[in-house]
Order: sequence, then C-alpha cells, then structure tokens
Amino acid sequence: MEGSDSAETETADTLMTTVSHHHFGDEMDEPAFSISIIENMKEDYGLFVWPCSVVLAEYVWQQRLRFSGAGVVEVLGAGTSLPGLVAVKVGADVTLTDDSSRLEVLDNMKRVLDLNKLECNVLGLTWGVWDASTFSLHPKFILGADVLYDASAFDDLFATVTFLLQCSPGSVFITTYHNRRKHFVCIMCSGHHLIEFLMVKWGLKCVKLLDAFSFMPSHKASGLSGNLQLAEIVLDSQRAEIPVLH
Repeated sequence: MEGSDSAETETADTLMTTVSHHHFGDEMDEPAFSISIIENMKEDYGLFVWPCSVVLAEYVWQQRLRFSGAGVVEVLGAGTSLPGLVAVKVGADVTLTDDSSRLEVLDNMKRVLDLNKLECNVLGLTWGVWDASTFSLHPKFILGADVLYDASAFDDLFATVTFLLQCSPGSVFITTYHNRRKHFVCIMCSGHHLIEFLMVKWGLKCVKLLDAFSFMPSHKASGLSGNLQLAEIVLDSQRAEIPVLH
C-alpha cells in the first residue's frame, strides 16, 4: 500500500520514544523541581540520557548558587540537555548547543523545552567551526557531559573550549566523563597522553577533579555504575603563550 513504509517508520519511532523524569532537591520525598526528557532509544547517543549527564545535572543543582544569574553554555553536544535545563531552573541564562548537522537532536531540544515550559537559546555549534553565532557567546560556565569519548574529535573539542574560555575571562569548563581506560587511570592526568598533550597545547589546566560517587545522593548513585568523574578546567594563566582563536 502506498505510504505504508513511512507509516510503519513513524509507528516504530513512536514505540522507541520514551519520557524520563529527573528529580532535583535536598529532600528525596519533596524535590524542588523535576525535568522531563524525551528520549529515543532507536537513534544515536544524542537522544539518550547517559549517566554522565545525570551526574553533571546533579552537580549543577548542588552548585546552584554559582549558576544563578550566570551565563551558561551547554556546549559540545548537549544531546538531551538535562544539565542545561537544570541550569535554566536555577536561574542561569542558558544556550543549549549540539552539532549543527544534527537537526533531529536540535529539534528534540526544542521539544524538551516546550515539554518543561522552559525558555532558552538553542544553537547549532560544531566543534572547531567558528561562525557569527559562536562569537556572540560569552559564558561564565561551559558544560559538557560525556564529551571525551571520540579521540579523533579531542583537538576540535579543546579548541572550542579554549575559544569560549577566552571570550569570558575567569570562566570554567565543567565536564563529566566515564573513565573507560584500563585500570581506571585518570584521563585528566598523565594516563591519557593525547588529552595531556592537548590540554598543554591549548593552555588548559584541571583545577578540580571529583569522583561522581563522592557527591551523588545515594538514591541516584545506586542507579549508576562505572568510574564516573567530574573535572573543572580553566585557562592556565601561567602559560606564556596560549593559542588565540579568531
């Protein structure tokens, strides 16, 4: 029957779509607020809430006084945008971004904003690519959950982070990652030579490193597994020469 293929595809997509609910507050029984996220299990990693996103979102909530009134860019692949949406809820001025070519992910961000009755900017931003919209960003905080997974993209990742940090003196890049290296060697330390090299190349330094389970509430930590870590990264002011991006 004509049109049956598209109808079957639409039905399959609907069956693979779910809405997850994420609660934030000091009291488990009475959360301050909840965020609903539209996830699609059929699609790629950009439409699924990964553990690193849950960890970073919880950190934003716990550090909410730092974020209130601040400019925040959830950059470098916001995906389902959970950390960025928490930042909106605690009073930050947020721009959500993902790769400019991933239109379905960007559209899903807008649907999630509508679902939660929230407003913020949604922007296509491809790592290592500069356009007019990129130059308009001056964030105090840059958020990136689970962005250290594809070594081939690390240089563009750190170039973009450095550019945004240069745009706002005193700004911070906060990232969560799943340390998948054998023996769980810290990838922010000398155990991962590529990251160490690129941190030096782009004039970056790690000023805080936390094990996720050191601050996650027990009821959330029980649903996580693996070696999850959080790092805060800034420009290294002691570097005599830091690449300036224009």
